[in-house]
Amino acid sequence: MSDITIRVTGRAGRITLTRPKALNALSYEMCLAIDAALKDWASDDNVKLVVIDAEGEKAFCAGGDIQEMYDTGTKGNYDYGRRFWRDEYHMNARIFEYHKPVVSFLQGFTMGGGVGVGCHGSHRIVGESSQIAMPEVGIGLVPDVGGSLMLALAPGRLGEYLGTTAARMNAADAIFAGFADHFIPEAQWPALVAALEETGDPAVLDSAITEAPTGKLPGLLAEISSHFGGEDLTAVLNSLKSDSSEFAKVTLKSLGRNAPLSMACTIEMIHRLRGQRLTIRTALEMEYRFTHRSMEQGDFLEGIRALIIDKDRTPKWQHADQAVPGSAVSALLRPLGADGLSFEEEV
Repeated sequence: MSDITIRVTGRAGRITLTRPKALNALSYEMCLAIDAALKDWASDDNVKLVVIDAEGEKAFCAGGDIQEMYDTGTKGNYDYGRRFWRDEYHMNARIFEYHKPVVSFLQGFTMGGGVGVGCHGSHRIVGESSQIAMPEVGIGLVPDVGGSLMLALAPGRLGEYLGTTAARMNAADAIFAGFADHFIPEAQWPALVAALEETGDPAVLDSAITEAPTGKLPGLLAEISSHFGGEDLTAVLNSLKSDSSEFAKVTLKSLGRNAPLSMACTIEMIHRLRGQRLTIRTALEMEYRFTHRSMEQGDFLEGIRALIIDKDRTPKWQHADQAVPGSAVSALLRPLGADGLSFEEEV
């Protein structure tokens, strides 16, 4: 497949995303190829670890390739999108639960579907150019691919803030929020990949780890937690509107661009996940409740139209006044019954 290269080199299973002109956007076929390789290598004693990287300087993976989801969904066929999400989430869980080390090198943009591939392994490496985000609310979705798990585990109320504003994190902030593990200057990555291939031992990374340049989130955490600690989206908006600070103004502007229904569901999802025994499977099952319904009941198709197809950037969101009733949130997050995401096989 020209979009991805999968091979065994030395003692490492190697996965390289190879469509840099598309910012390594993740297609359905790429998801299936990654999952199949991980299955094969799980029982291969010659493969001691897995290394995931990507070609190009701009992006590790800027998200999922959603063109076909839009094309089928606008014709009333929701099955393709649901199958894509279901199989993608199985792959995300497999990476998270993998019993061998998984080392990922995350240059440039790592967003949405890219987080699901790059941010669930055991050794997540960021560098000078790294920009990590969960921007799904901007297209009428919720943070998915297991991203809701990391948002629920983030310090304070950082999860609600990142999930609703789609704020981008540099290397230091990604480490602080739990989306990455180590900062290593990008000039050293090729040599480290070669060493991983030769040794099959992630300990070769240790001597290269250094302190990341300063991030902004630690200094904002108290303010974020104060404003985003409310019960729902309305409480968050009211708190920000009562504050004349520059942070509040900038944050309200960010929230004003995104789908209100998606933001309200994001907050509710994080609250529910934080209140139970959290696993990657619990998070993915909750996410799938929303994505399964997102074309038929949510704003996903309108978000894609406005931002990617027509590019007019004027989406006509449901609940445009940002007053999202609890019943609308409940309708999207209620259990799916027989249609729910399940894990029949051990991933």
